[in-house]
Amino acid sequence: MSAFSGREQRPGVTFRHLAVPDEFRAVEEVQRDAWGMGTEPPVPAAILRAFEDNGGLMLGAFAGDRLLGFTMGFLGREDSATFHYSHMTAVRRAEQRRRLGYELKLYQRDEVLRQGLDEVRWTYDPLQCKNASLNVHRLGGRPVRYLPRYYGVMADAINAGLETDRFLLVWSLNSERVRDRLSRPPDEPDSLAVRVRDARSLLETSIRPNGVRAPSGRVAAEGPAVSIEIPSDLGRVRSADPAAARTWREATREAFQDALRAGYLVDDVVRTAIEGEERCFYLLRAGEGPHAA
Repeated sequence: MSAFSGREQRPGVTFRHLAVPDEFRAVEEVQRDAWGMGTEPPVPAAILRAFEDNGGLMLGAFAGDRLLGFTMGFLGREDSATFHYSHMTAVRRAEQRRRLGYELKLYQRDEVLRQGLDEVRWTYDPLQCKNASLNVHRLGGRPVRYLPRYYGVMADAINAGLETDRFLLVWSLNSERVRDRLSRPPDEPDSLAVRVRDARSLLETSIRPNGVRAPSGRVAAEGPAVSIEIPSDLGRVRSADPAAARTWREATREAFQDALRAGYLVDDVVRTAIEGEERCFYLLRAGEGPHAA
């Protein structure tokens, strides 16, 4: 992947480092817009400036002088490993169908490699299908650790009423897995359906009388390949049936933790239509992961 700081990747959109106070303040505005933060405070502009000037990265997608989206991160360490920790990536709601999040992550990859690092880590909600698909299927990141109730209670529009479980994801920038995911064409729909069919499903799910699909049973993890279903649209489930959203959280928490303890590795996230219904699955394969708990 070639570096593209300051160049237009599409007509009218430029990717570059944030540089002046108004741009850092605009990040606060984008945070509020993207997440409907309510009483939750955004990461303040002064902290963001400190990240950019002291080894972190504050990267933005701009239309002229207007900030459309950003990714923020800083240096992190665990034991002997040094990496870039990507704390937040957000795009204004009106811009979220333009693939800007994906392109911001590619820009981040270039800039992290330029710093001499080859690993990025971040956390994300395992039940957000579109985000999971971006992180795992398209970017090639590997969820390695399940973190229950990671942020405690949060009151923004996306997290309110649901426990804040997260996956810790590792993005190994120069790995064969990542290079392959970034270069390969989209999968054929039939091949995705076959991969789901051939994996042992660890969650039984069914459609409730109100039309919302939710977990209804568990299956033990065994065999070379297993799957764990998540909602295709968590926001719709939370709105239509909050109890079903909580059931998804509790059931998938147990399924993921059990599978990781058994040595399974998260390999992919697949979105596919089954009998006309959009559904979403994690695919895991048997193996010995470095963070199996």
